[in-house]
Amino acid sequence: MEQHANESTTSATDGYRFEMPVRWGDLDALNHVNNTVFFRYMEEARVRCFSIAGVGAPGSGRDFVLAHSACDFLRPILWPATVQIVMRLTRLGRSSLEHEAEIHVLGDSEGPCARARNIVVGISTETGRSAPWTPEEIQGITRTLGAPVA
Repeated sequence: MEQHANESTTSATDGYRFEMPVRWGDLDALNHVNNTVFFRYMEEARVRCFSIAGVGAPGSGRDFVLAHSACDFLRPILWPATVQIVMRLTRLGRSSLEHEAEIHVLGDSEGPCARARNIVVGISTETGRSAPWTPEEIQGITRTLGAPVA
């Protein structure tokens, strides 16, 4: 898949990075990004990352589902801003993987605004059940997210 200007894959330890603007509609009554939107930011990055990795390509008979997500909200995100979601692979199993994600505000050097842990499972679209990663998917995952880091 074609890579866009707002996403990058770097070294094995840097993982996958995706940037997107904070939209005014992402704000809540307290005038900061609503906590539920943090999960949408991570979802957008995850879908783009897996598309680049070749997981869940149309017609492949394969897809992926999010099995678990946990997020620690460390600091609020205000508008206007651009967020960068950084994803790193922490475990690659037979049919699942775990990755960490951090959400940063570009131009803000105070560290991440959120830190998350997600578990993704590869599935067969025919059965809807978990299925082992293919060799091509493993290659794409490690190329895009890097080798697992502890």
